[in-house]
Amino acid sequence: MFLHIYNIMDRYIRHIQLEGFGQQGQRLLAGASVLVVGAGALGTVASLYLGSAGTGKITIVDFDTIDITNLQRQLSYTEGDIGRPKAETLASKVRAANSTIEVEAVNQRLTAENLPGVVAGHTVVLECSDNPATKYAVTAASQAAGVPYVAGGIAQYRGQVTAWRPGCTGYRDIFPDKSDDYLTAAEGGVLASAPGIVGSLQATEALKIITGLGSPLYDRLLLIDTLAPSFTVVNL
Repeated sequence: MFLHIYNIMDRYIRHIQLEGFGQQGQRLLAGASVLVVGAGALGTVASLYLGSAGTGKITIVDFDTIDITNLQRQLSYTEGDIGRPKAETLASKVRAANSTIEVEAVNQRLTAENLPGVVAGHTVVLECSDNPATKYAVTAASQAAGVPYVAGGIAQYRGQVTAWRPGCTGYRDIFPDKSDDYLTAAEGGVLASAPGIVGSLQATEALKIITGLGSPLYDRLLLIDTLAPSFTVVNL
């Protein structure tokens, strides 16, 4: 096997070479546990990046199954995966990418009752679902537990990303009411590549939070317009 031939640190040498990251950053990542809520377009991208990067444990939560309409943008899945549970399928893809980390699949719908137990013990939460109700519930549970989170969203040609830690502006502060005109991918469509941008940025924010690098999007909202194209940071 690969790991019998090469030292485990060789796998992450491109991280270790980075100024400011180094072996300490990789150790912090190896000791981290990330909860990914939603194994759709955002979650598939973020999970694979975090797994390949060497995150010690990744928990993937989703109750849905893979549909042919998902394949246009959810690149972790293939035609042979149609009908399979998303959480378990994505977990198997992440394990295949990196056998040295722990990956857990939670194939259930999140509720007010089970959310605290799901969130507990994680270093960072990635909110990657596609509906406001879940976003409110997950971010509220994360805030109650004091666990930092990165929330991402996508609609048609646009996306958004923000991060939170105790003392910062939360998701409900930014979006105080559930929007009746919010369009899911099923309702309004979505450009195939747009979720890839947002999911990659969510993974990047998680890496920054875990390792202490850079300036995470605390008290800020990043707005992405793929048609312009433009990236706009709004201070909150």
